[in-house]
Amino acid sequence: MSGLNIRIVTEQDLDRCFEIETVSYSGDEAATRGKILKRIKTYPEGFIVLEGGGEVIGFINSGATRKVELSDQEFKELVGHDPEGKHIVILSVVVHPTYQGMGMASRLMKNFIYRMKKLGKSDIYLICQTELIDMYAKYGFVNLGASDSNHGGMSWNEMSLSLQDN
Repeated sequence: MSGLNIRIVTEQDLDRCFEIETVSYSGDEAATRGKILKRIKTYPEGFIVLEGGGEVIGFINSGATRKVELSDQEFKELVGHDPEGKHIVILSVVVHPTYQGMGMASRLMKNFIYRMKKLGKSDIYLICQTELIDMYAKYGFVNLGASDSNHGGMSWNEMSLSLQDN
């Protein structure tokens, strides 16, 4: 696909980001429209979108913190977010189903990692389902083991990437 662009989110992207979130995640796993808006307003520099063909087709959003607690559900609402924090916690990595399997998540991840390094962050954390561990490992993430989180009633794995080594 030509004409791809990665940029920082704007409030005009809210409806499309919410649409992508709800068609890509099941049930309680998807963030609400209100949570996505809060993420846009609170930490836009940690929220990037991938555009293709004139529309948003995927995104990554995150928060920054001084202390990482991946099982903390309040952080999904950015409670404890500190833009000066050196640790980044990814909240969503999502590509619209129409564009999955085309390398779009890879483009987003590489760009996101680059941006977080440029912001002087020390590491990136996330939780993921077991079937995604190998995908994140391709970018240098290390599996820290099972998470205490039961977000969406599912079991999760914690992963981290040191930005000092890359």
